[in-house]
Amino acid sequence: MNKKLFRWDFWTGVTILSVVVFGLFLIYPLFSLFISGFQDPATGSFTMENFAKFFRKKYYYQSLFNSMWVTTCVTILSIIIGTALAYFMTAFKVKGKATVEVFVIISMLSPPFIGAYSWVLLGGRSGIVTQFLSDLFRMEWPSIYGFSGILLVLTLKLYPFIYLYVSGALKNIDVSLIEAAESLGCSGIRKVATVIMPLVMPTVLAGALMVFMNALADFGTPMLIGEGFNVMPVLIYSEFISEVGGQANFAAAMATLMVILTTTIFLVQKYVVNKKSFTMSSLRPMQAKQLTGLINMVMHVGIYVLVFVSMIPQFTVMYTSFLKTKGQIFVPGFSLDSYITVFENMSVAITNTYIYSFIAILLIVFFGMLIAYITTRRKSWLTDVIDTLTMFPYIIPGSVLGITLLLAFNEDPLILSGTAMIIIVSLVIRRLPYTLRSSSAILYQISPSVEEASISLGASPLKTFFKITAVMMIPGVLSGAILSWITCINELSSSVILYTGGTKTMSVAIYTEVIRASYGTAAALSTILTLTTILALLLFFKVSGSKDISL
Repeated sequence: MNKKLFRWDFWTGVTILSVVVFGLFLIYPLFSLFISGFQDPATGSFTMENFAKFFRKKYYYQSLFNSMWVTTCVTILSIIIGTALAYFMTAFKVKGKATVEVFVIISMLSPPFIGAYSWVLLGGRSGIVTQFLSDLFRMEWPSIYGFSGILLVLTLKLYPFIYLYVSGALKNIDVSLIEAAESLGCSGIRKVATVIMPLVMPTVLAGALMVFMNALADFGTPMLIGEGFNVMPVLIYSEFISEVGGQANFAAAMATLMVILTTTIFLVQKYVVNKKSFTMSSLRPMQAKQLTGLINMVMHVGIYVLVFVSMIPQFTVMYTSFLKTKGQIFVPGFSLDSYITVFENMSVAITNTYIYSFIAILLIVFFGMLIAYITTRRKSWLTDVIDTLTMFPYIIPGSVLGITLLLAFNEDPLILSGTAMIIIVSLVIRRLPYTLRSSSAILYQISPSVEEASISLGASPLKTFFKITAVMMIPGVLSGAILSWITCINELSSSVILYTGGTKTMSVAIYTEVIRASYGTAAALSTILTLTTILALLLFFKVSGSKDISL
């Protein structure tokens, strides 16, 4: 569509409002972050000391290397596991495929810190599995803490992203390409490596970026089980909440480095994908084949074991939530005491979670639909600016976003720190880009001729949007909004920095209970959060009329 001349009307107002909103709640906070990073904590004057301090001490810059190392390992493992699972699930018939996919999606949508907490119960120094293996083999068994634990938890959490991306790409491959390769003598592993993998590589790279950014930004997992293996999000959080010696400026400097790093990685990935991207039209999609014999059994066992291990955190928290507790330890027998404690003492956190996420998702849907419309149907230089701005929340870690909002809105003229609004703003800013992208994709599927016909019959452009276009968009937007809502209720990275006693959410409450070793109440809260996620997922399937989730 050719770019239209700038003109004053309702959509111009929406365009300007969008620029103001992104400017106020994204660009201004980022600017405040950068300014703070270059300020001397005592005098407020310009200095490079905060950055020099980071690179001068190994304790600090080692955390950056640790973050990159564990994130790279997680990404590689996720690509291997997710791509293999997607290929087997698409190319061959798997019994219980629908159930397997639901479990994979549940393991992806559940917050990773619940996985970390569950593995502490199982693989901690006094964990069930650790004690069993120690008693069985009469030797000290390694615990879940450190690099290996972070790698395990994040890989099991994030490989489903690769699975969903690659599954979608495999469904778009025309089987005639594979048949042509086979007719030329290319089969087996060689066919996968030389034909299928190059076709899905742009999608793999897109999924890899999603995994990399999520792993790099994760705060809860390394905070709970890192134990000496420092990573950047944990270090930034620790320095920021310190009340000694103006550590906020040093934390801002480290957060600035994180933003620069993630932006660079994002731009490199985007450049590579654009060079390799192409369009596939699947006239004859791949048909699942039936394997037989030992290969079929090995494939099924491998898939079932992988999914079972992925679901261990959910099974663990549900089971332990019904165990009796004495103080901070579990004792034999079952009880509802943990749930009673939760509803008596932590009902505010539960209520806050649902209220904040509900308000956030209403704002996300409303602004998402309007902004998607102006960036696809009303193109101008301003909408190009907005489209660029919407990419930033993809690459800003949650903990960094939390710090930027606190630095920006902790003093006049606009004080939001300590309020519910600042948490809602963080949820909207972090999740709005996903709804924007899905809304834009839906709009591209709606022919402009439908709107033109409405206008030709006398309806105004504004009335046409709300009566025709928006109505056609709603089913797809709502299904995407449900998935965004799930991520909102599970949000921890930014909320743990922004919350106060009265604005605590369930994810923050779970985190604080685990830190206090109150595992019973943590399990009860985790179960409530997990069941909410499952119910929301079932609602998504109902609303969308699909059994698949596309990213």
